[in-house]
Amino acid sequence: MSHKYSLSYLTVPGVTPPEQTYIAARTGYECVSYRLYHLGVAGEPDIDPTSPQVIRETKQALAETGLECFDIELMRIVRGLDPKQFLPAFEAGGELGAKHVICSAWTDVRNDRKFIVETFAEICDLAAPFGLTVNLEFPAFSRLTTLEEVIDILDRTGRRNQGVLVDTLYMHFNKEPLLTLERVPAEWINFLHICDCENLAFTKEDMIHIARDARLYPGEGAIDFWSVNYLFPDLPLSIELPHAARMAEFGAEQHAKNCIDAARSVFDDQGSDTKPA
Repeated sequence: MSHKYSLSYLTVPGVTPPEQTYIAARTGYECVSYRLYHLGVAGEPDIDPTSPQVIRETKQALAETGLECFDIELMRIVRGLDPKQFLPAFEAGGELGAKHVICSAWTDVRNDRKFIVETFAEICDLAAPFGLTVNLEFPAFSRLTTLEEVIDILDRTGRRNQGVLVDTLYMHFNKEPLLTLERVPAEWINFLHICDCENLAFTKEDMIHIARDARLYPGEGAIDFWSVNYLFPDLPLSIELPHAARMAEFGAEQHAKNCIDAARSVFDDQGSDTKPA
């Protein structure tokens, strides 16, 4: 197998883009996935990630390490938020060489499909001049919770630079095998978020806690990953694996290394044509 691995911001939350780049380089990643649009949540670094100084230092870190900026986050579809506020992040992402943007919907009513379609289309149009695809994710506790809902939005939006971001955790929460991705248009899947999870019955509160603070290393839980290599033998894999206790125990750098070591042992050693016995 020949996957590129990217270190997601949420795996080592709280670090700045230059710090994240050096951590990724020292621990064996080829790419980094930055949070260039802050959400105002606790723990985010107290900086403007799109400021000229931060972008200059991040470009220097990328040049020194030879790593690539792969994607940027997080552009949320919410009422009252003008998507034009994302433009500084798109401009910074384009300058850093990013290829993709992560987007998710957090509206609070069920009959707002028209609003989501129109807003997602606008975000795609704003990102296009910077060479960015916009990949719509379906966290199990957000407005869009299933692959089917996202496919419906993309069918209606019809933008050339649109995509779907599949996180193995949310497929697991939905009890949906990864092999179902076979029916998604290949041009919509630009990368995957990967992590593992135990096989339990999940409440909404459980899902939120696991997603934000207790994801497992690949191969440590119950997710059956064989179809990733079967369907996507060369697809970039972004490791999004927040785990508060392990970050506290190991520190950001060792946790990041544990993540990629586990991922390589699972994905790089699998065959691509048959399910292992």
